[in-house]
Amino acid sequence: MGNFRDRRVAQELQREINEILQKRVRDPRVQEVTITDVHVTGDLSLATVYYSILSDFASDNEQAAIGLKKATGIIKRELGKQLSLYKIPDLTFVKDESVQYGNKIDQMLRDLNKKD
Repeated sequence: MGNFRDRRVAQELQREINEILQKRVRDPRVQEVTITDVHVTGDLSLATVYYSILSDFASDNEQAAIGLKKATGIIKRELGKQLSLYKIPDLTFVKDESVQYGNKIDQMLRDLNKKD
């Protein structure tokens, strides 16, 4: 998975990005976004940020992706102020499909129980 420092930096990034989205980014497109996981490369130059959004509408998901892309500069600047890293990693936002997948499995199990 990576060494201790990678995991620690990923945890800090996740916590800080969630906080920045809530308190600093005023874009309504990212208000419902939650950061679910962060993976960083070994040299800490790239961070893949996984996010979920409560809405299932494709238009909301698309708007959230656009909002996150626009907010990347603000997020990186705020991370620079908050974290004591030599270089803030470049951020790539990826929709976390695991939440929707889990909801689908839950619904299938509920449907099975109704048939019994």
